[in-house]
Amino acid sequence: MAQAGNSELVDSFEQFFRNYYDSEIKQLAQQYPNEQRSLHVDWQDLYRFDPDLADDFINQPEQLQRYAEEALRLYDLPIDVSLGQAHVRVRNLPETESPEIREIRARDMNSLVQVHGIVRKATDVRPKIEEAAFECQLCGTLTRVPQSSGDFQEPHECQGCERQGPFRVNFDQSEFVDSQKLRVQESPEGLRGGETPQALDINIEDDITGEVTPGDHVSATGVLRLEQQGDQQDPSPVFDFYMEGMSVEIDEEQFEDMDITGEDKEEIVRLSSSEDIYEKMVASIAPSIYGYDQEKLSMILQLFSGVTKQLPDGSRIRGDLHMLLIGDPGTGKSQMLAYIENIAPRAVYTSGKGSSSAGLTAAAVRDDFGDGQQWSLEAGALVLADQGIAAIDELDKMRPEDRSAMHEALEQQKISVSKAGINATLKSRCSLLGAANPKYGRFDQYEPISEQIDLEPALISRFDLIFTVTDTPDEEKDRNLAEHIITTNYAGELTTQREEMSSLEVSQGEIDEMTDQVDPEIDAELLRKYIAYAKQNCHPRMTEAARNAIRDFYVDLRSKGTDEDAAVPVTARKLEALVRLSEASARVRLSDTVEEADAERVIEIVRSCLQDVGVDPETGEFDADIVEAGTSKSQRDRIKNLKQLIGDIEEEYDDGAPVDIVMERAEEIGMDQSKAEHEIDKLKQKGEVYEPSTNTLRTT
Repeated sequence: MAQAGNSELVDSFEQFFRNYYDSEIKQLAQQYPNEQRSLHVDWQDLYRFDPDLADDFINQPEQLQRYAEEALRLYDLPIDVSLGQAHVRVRNLPETESPEIREIRARDMNSLVQVHGIVRKATDVRPKIEEAAFECQLCGTLTRVPQSSGDFQEPHECQGCERQGPFRVNFDQSEFVDSQKLRVQESPEGLRGGETPQALDINIEDDITGEVTPGDHVSATGVLRLEQQGDQQDPSPVFDFYMEGMSVEIDEEQFEDMDITGEDKEEIVRLSSSEDIYEKMVASIAPSIYGYDQEKLSMILQLFSGVTKQLPDGSRIRGDLHMLLIGDPGTGKSQMLAYIENIAPRAVYTSGKGSSSAGLTAAAVRDDFGDGQQWSLEAGALVLADQGIAAIDELDKMRPEDRSAMHEALEQQKISVSKAGINATLKSRCSLLGAANPKYGRFDQYEPISEQIDLEPALISRFDLIFTVTDTPDEEKDRNLAEHIITTNYAGELTTQREEMSSLEVSQGEIDEMTDQVDPEIDAELLRKYIAYAKQNCHPRMTEAARNAIRDFYVDLRSKGTDEDAAVPVTARKLEALVRLSEASARVRLSDTVEEADAERVIEIVRSCLQDVGVDPETGEFDADIVEAGTSKSQRDRIKNLKQLIGDIEEEYDDGAPVDIVMERAEEIGMDQSKAEHEIDKLKQKGEVYEPSTNTLRTT
């Protein structure tokens, strides 16, 4: 009877193939066995054909896969090809069979499941023996022993002369298959709070090996198996899960766990057409922090990001925006970063002191994975934040050599690794949101701001926007701020009391009235879906008016630097930043075109950023070199003049130029004494000037 049941199952699979996959099987037959060896079957099609058969496939995947492959072998083909070794690979399981890796339990054992995650490691593709042919060295008889996934099995005795060996493996007669082992870790966006992401090892064989690399987001379907922990001498009663992979696909979707329903879509479109959408967005970012409207608007633009452009010649222009907040302590920078991490569809948060360059980019580790002898790459924070936002707090507290790991990730959006014999390039298409304190912990209002930013110019120049947040007392502002903080805390107290103390006479109405003031205008969950929806469906292009507005602003700024000895006011990097920002501004409205209003909005932001950081305090002119090169033009001129001055005085005196005479002459040419001292110190540090004896200077 069982036999009849089996043949019925084979028949129903054959019928299913005929109805749904006829053309695919014919294509497979033409390309078999070199180019294609698998038929990929969508589970939803099987369910449409026969729900019971589809459910059985999940509960008894091994037997049913055998019947499906048998049906494929018996399939009538127009050409004379035997699909003897072809695989049937099922994918696209229902949501109920796609647990998170951390939710896998004993009941899932031996059933078919699908998991989503990031490939953290992958071994090389290696041949694995399926059926070993042993040759008796005494009489030459061949004995075939099928190999399971456990230990290597040898025959007990020779079937010809009945002796117990010695045997050797005849490789020509044995059957091998390609095999590879992957470690897939949960995606960071699924983790809320400080959970450590869990991982699952997946063994894959034959034609699906070698398709994925570490850092890819994949969905893997397969059968869950157990392997015992401990070793042979000391076996443990606890077992580990691993998966025998049936299919592994790279997820093209950037935000795979964003299920945007029809109602959400209506709500998003309704919101996008409201007049005050930008104000609403700003009110939804960190409502517990007072003020900073411009910074919050920029963060919104960063979340939406510009459009990444692929040019016909293969080069790529990044669309992601990088932003840096530099400010006095206690101004709420970390709070804003934490809020952004919470709201972005995919975000990784890390703090300067606790990050090394390997932790940000990729670490080469040697571990128990595979045969334990090889080095593999582990993706760091900037790789895990691919297609999302990396928020890095305390940038200034990082070691300079660790910070330098970020340069390539910011501009080229990839990370090249050469360590432990591994040469690899990983993707890190993420926006960076950084926060830092000024050099001396707080801004000094008498020093130019640019000199108080203690980061390398090469790094700073890669940020599209740099905001300086200064904390200066101002009575009206302070009163509003105090009112806001006290209200926020009071609302929190009321909510906590209501939860923790049941005997309290506080009405829900009173609580609602208070929390209304600190509630985000748009709910965080909806905002997350809004951003994901806009990034997937909206790729705006610029209108003529917007292009002209941005071009005029840029050309106008640059024109200030056309005099012979004027500074270069702004570089082309700012122009690209303007384009990216205005595209993001259009995305907020879900618009397909960038209007002039978008351009004006971002020009305003960029101008105020430049006003803070890019102005030479001595001349009051815009000077790009403050950020790009770390010294302003007036400073460079001063250094040049001073050096020349010291050189001239040196010729008049035998022992070198006396410092007091250098100071006098410097004052004559209109140089401030304190500034002259400052520059002489700098020249000494760089080794361009030295002191042969006390209070005399010589140029090198």
